[in-house]
Amino acid sequence: MVGMDVTLHRWSEGDLPVLERANTPEMTRYLGGPESDEQVLERHERYLRLGSTGEAHMFRVDVDGVPAGGIGYWQTDHDGVDAFETGWEIEPHWQGRGVAREALRQLIRLVAVDGSRSLLVAYPGVDNPGSNALCRGAGFVRTGSGTMPWRGGELAFHTWVLDMSPLDLAGREPDVDERFDSLDPGRWWPFYNPHWSSRADAAARWSIGTAGLELRIDEDTSPWAPAIDGDIRVAHVQTGQFSGPLGSGIGQHRFRPGLVVAEEQPEHRGWLVHGGVIEVRLAAIAHADAMVAFWPIGFEERPDDCGEICIAEIFGSEIDADGGLVGVGVKPQNDPRLTTDFEKIRVDGDLTVMHDYAVEWMPGHLRFFIDGRWVKTVAQAIDYPVQFMLDVYEFARSDGSRDLAALPHVLRVEWVRTFAPLTPPR
Repeated sequence: MVGMDVTLHRWSEGDLPVLERANTPEMTRYLGGPESDEQVLERHERYLRLGSTGEAHMFRVDVDGVPAGGIGYWQTDHDGVDAFETGWEIEPHWQGRGVAREALRQLIRLVAVDGSRSLLVAYPGVDNPGSNALCRGAGFVRTGSGTMPWRGGELAFHTWVLDMSPLDLAGREPDVDERFDSLDPGRWWPFYNPHWSSRADAAARWSIGTAGLELRIDEDTSPWAPAIDGDIRVAHVQTGQFSGPLGSGIGQHRFRPGLVVAEEQPEHRGWLVHGGVIEVRLAAIAHADAMVAFWPIGFEERPDDCGEICIAEIFGSEIDADGGLVGVGVKPQNDPRLTTDFEKIRVDGDLTVMHDYAVEWMPGHLRFFIDGRWVKTVAQAIDYPVQFMLDVYEFARSDGSRDLAALPHVLRVEWVRTFAPLTPPR
């Protein structure tokens, strides 16, 4: 995908050659073989007709302005539920280069904006490894298999479902509803990974304001660990602490190789969660040097149990007058069982006022939400307790300067709450 620009364009009269190039034995080997010229023309006309009525939304996929295939979604019924079905074809020259993955990512964003149906389904053939892997990578959950008549024969398929419904907390009570009347020491540890630095250098500057917790970086805030992280300044609270003896490499958030414990820390088991819903209400900071984040990570008693669930990561440099980008997803850190599945979601509106960011964590997959609206699903399993990491960063400029007039940078957090899983973890 490096250096390639993938774009979707509404299907038009001139796009018949895209279907003709897709009608080859190689391109249709999982679909029962090529269609006749008349059938291809009828398909093209159907795309145009259903597109004009809004029953289908078909697109030509271009790479750097060159047609490379097609993708779309259309109305269907899935087990009695109104849904959209999706399908695609990418020409051989572009296969294996991330084009289909990016096209499907863009299409999912369009379905989310459409909002008229909250279920997206796909039915790739069981013998089509590329399309099945594409569904899995895009967050679809495989729910079954079946067969159906197809082009004079029978097609065996897998059923993949992407649930894009809003966050539903009706009838559920939070097991913890932290409103920050104080900073409860039984839950919170007001230091940023102090084992790699020291509690003195990593201590948070915080206060309780009218809206809840305030984490701040001031003019006299020092870098938290200059020997290993340069001039980065942090104000941070977390809900757990686990690290090993002095000089060992045992400790949470091993953000680079070769870290060793610089100051031994007591173990702190504050607010640890394993599944369910995790939700935060916070306001971002619109300054190019600042970033705010809320990311649960594995408590890391076992070294591999260290994955990150990024519920919100917002860089001030990515906020503009109309909205901004919010990073969500999963980062493996050092968990070999996970792969990076992280995406920056465009959100309209003022991100410097309070918004809700949440994850619904279920066995085998996680669904992410902004203001209750679904934005992403990651189909990976995280099966260990996590602690919360809540922070504001000030990043160093290349020339070493700071915008002192903009300080303090203040992260405001109204609340954090959790709901027990409907399906208990294994």
